[in-house]
Amino acid sequence: MKHCLILMLLLACAPAFAHKPSDSYLSLNSVSSSPQITGRWDIALRDLQLVIDLDSNNDGNITWGELRNRQPELAQQILPMLTVQTGQGETAQPCPLTLTGLQANDHVDGTYAALHFQGNCPAAPSQLGVHYRFLFDRDPSHHGLLKSNHDGVELAVTFSDNQRRHHLDTSGAGQWQAFQGFVHQGIHHILIGYDHILFLLTLLFPAVLVWQRGGWQPAPTMHGALTQTLAIVTAFTVTHSLTLALATLGIITLPAWLVESAIALTVALGAAANLLPGLFPKRWIMAFVFGLVHGLGFASVLADLGLMGDGIVLPLLGFNIGVELGQIAIVLLFVPLAYLARDTALYKRVFVPVGSVAIMVLAGVWLVERLS
Repeated sequence: MKHCLILMLLLACAPAFAHKPSDSYLSLNSVSSSPQITGRWDIALRDLQLVIDLDSNNDGNITWGELRNRQPELAQQILPMLTVQTGQGETAQPCPLTLTGLQANDHVDGTYAALHFQGNCPAAPSQLGVHYRFLFDRDPSHHGLLKSNHDGVELAVTFSDNQRRHHLDTSGAGQWQAFQGFVHQGIHHILIGYDHILFLLTLLFPAVLVWQRGGWQPAPTMHGALTQTLAIVTAFTVTHSLTLALATLGIITLPAWLVESAIALTVALGAAANLLPGLFPKRWIMAFVFGLVHGLGFASVLADLGLMGDGIVLPLLGFNIGVELGQIAIVLLFVPLAYLARDTALYKRVFVPVGSVAIMVLAGVWLVERLS
């Protein structure tokens, strides 16, 4: 009981929007016939506040006036954290960037500063190299997502603390590098998606048990436990992947507060199902239905990048594969341990019920936060 309460308190301190970590969004446009490039860089105000004191009156609310007054600092301190070059190797030449405009834009997780910039290359760029250095010294988990458009060809890549440079090459090699980046991005987002992980665990808690004679009994064979686990994971994966794709493509659009609140509700209901198993005999059906909601939660990452047409295929595929790989890792870690402990009173009478109550309370806290 003590350990479950500690875990619940720690997770309650996590951000209410558990699917949306620190990301920034870049767009870069160039053509072979002009030495000029243009771009836009959307950075969350909460991330900028870590580098520049935007809240001048310390009231906890960053206004447009406060952001606008810091435009010189944005030009002098933030924009230089992004370097663009034309060419590669010894022939690479810099394209000095100049801040040309500033806006405040709303994303699913709050307000962002949109920095509009222009770069003048020594010659018309055929290939571009980008070096991204923002926030890694303060938040190593930060990611930058870039959408480049060169002569109408879109390419999306991701920056991380371990991958700060990219050479934007629209050849097959460049596309493969971008694909790998979004696989890593998908793994990263599921592993820090606390609500998604907790929902998956609520489904897996009883996967090694059967409800008989008014109580949880250990599954008699590993085959039965694996069959139930496979049914749950498959159902969840199918619908999760479906709504992730539909929302990323813009076919389904719902307010972020509604999606995130619904995710918290699914976590609470999943935990409640462990306490009232008679009301939810087919857990794979719950995974199938609630998976629709969780897919919408992850879609915000790619939707905010604004990819269109063929440019969205590889990032969407890579991100979805990454999410599923992260999910498989959680299953492979938890289920064997749960199977070994399934016949103990600690697992059946303490871990499952107490853990489910703790998760249900935590999900209720998240639900209130997100609705408010």
